[in-house]
Amino acid sequence: MEGKRLIKNTLFLTLTSLSLRLFGLAFQVLLSRKMGAEGLGLFSLVMSLYGFLATLAISGVRFATTRAVSENVGAGKEKELRNLVRSGLNYALLCGSGAALLLFGLSGIIGKTVIGDGRAVLSLKILAFSLPFISTGACLSGYFTGVCRVVKPTAVSIAQELLRFSVSYILISALPHGNVELISAAVVQGNVIGEMFSFFSLYILYRFDIRKTGDGGQRHSEIKRLGRIAVPLALSAYARTALNSVQNLLIPKGLEKSGNSKERALSEYGKIQGMVFPVMTFPSAVFSSLAEMLVPELTVEQVRGRDDRIGYAANKLLKAAMIFSFFITAILFALSDELGLSIYSDIEVGRYIRYLSLLMPIMYMDTVTDGMLRGLGQQLYSMRLNILDSVITSILIWLLLPYAEVKGYIIILYISELFNFSMSILRLGRLTKLKDLGTVFLKSAFSAAGAANLSAFAIKAIRFDGEGLRIAFGALMITVFYSVLVYSLGLINKSEYRKIKKVMGIG
Repeated sequence: MEGKRLIKNTLFLTLTSLSLRLFGLAFQVLLSRKMGAEGLGLFSLVMSLYGFLATLAISGVRFATTRAVSENVGAGKEKELRNLVRSGLNYALLCGSGAALLLFGLSGIIGKTVIGDGRAVLSLKILAFSLPFISTGACLSGYFTGVCRVVKPTAVSIAQELLRFSVSYILISALPHGNVELISAAVVQGNVIGEMFSFFSLYILYRFDIRKTGDGGQRHSEIKRLGRIAVPLALSAYARTALNSVQNLLIPKGLEKSGNSKERALSEYGKIQGMVFPVMTFPSAVFSSLAEMLVPELTVEQVRGRDDRIGYAANKLLKAAMIFSFFITAILFALSDELGLSIYSDIEVGRYIRYLSLLMPIMYMDTVTDGMLRGLGQQLYSMRLNILDSVITSILIWLLLPYAEVKGYIIILYISELFNFSMSILRLGRLTKLKDLGTVFLKSAFSAAGAANLSAFAIKAIRFDGEGLRIAFGALMITVFYSVLVYSLGLINKSEYRKIKKVMGIG
């Protein structure tokens, strides 16, 4: 495995993803103030149903293209890439157009009957126009990931998100507060323009990039090959995304059955989905980027039969994910109230952040584990597991939420994540040798608890007035205390410490 290239690409993707998530978080704050928690809840339901149609549009083409391109690169068959991508684009256009017609034609039924709110219909109609561009763009993005040239598509993603935010911001600025239907429609117009821009930009970059290879292979054989990867994956993705959409629809309905009004139920749902999760998943850019890069890297190593290098990489990556995720847990737990007040001016959001902060190590490690499984050709296992997880979660939401309310939903999230991660790590353990993860877990947890408590003591002793100062000082203290504890407990040895300094450019 080319470690330097993996680190370089992952760092680049991470910095980019963090920047985009920062913009996204700022935009979520703007939306929460413009629409209110109830409007944000309705918008989250719209995007959840749209996510299912986007899954129909993509139909596994992104991963199938990445996997097939990686196999070609590992086997030295770069000349077949042109036909491979051409076939993928045809497949993507067919699926994307079909999904667009379906969403546009059924938007009224989906909005008024499924979501139960006519204000969602206009947004769904507008979103339908983006689906063909999403599917074909996914194919091209899969190509660039497969050849490990991530700079170009990442640059496009940055421009796309900036364009999307800019268009949406200009449109919603002219609208009155509280008009959920028009504000939602304005935001999704920005989405459509962004997806169109992304596809055309990626296609131009692809045309220049593909000149480096020749032209060979039979188009028909590439279609069959892509289909063998994409179709089973797509069927699994349909089931999983449909179940996720059902979950999201059941949550506000369950909260409503527990005695809340419809407005209150949407408001609580909006706080968790639209406010809490963007804050909590913000640091996960590190692991989402790493999981993205693991697929082509591990595929190449598997094709070349380098099992020893796969095992070494798996242990190192899981160890790094565990150490970093407990660091994030310490920050979120210790500074939850300050984060809720400073970002959303809502102490209840801070309380939800604290309740869910202990889930971060499992969520982040599961992201890395899932990336490694997909890189080792276990994508169908991961999809089956995710479907089973979604079924269990949906049943629990349907049974528990009317009685346990929001606390019940938080408990269900813990059950779901623990189940998914346990099954994934057991599968990875059968494919490669995993060592000392239990010891790393305990030492990391001890370091996080120690850092959070010591920083809390320091904050109380100095008595800062503003939330911003408390967050900055608290994060600094946690970083210092956690680093000292991690180093003292031997979680990072001198050799690893020197490598970290070298990567950061300070050694």
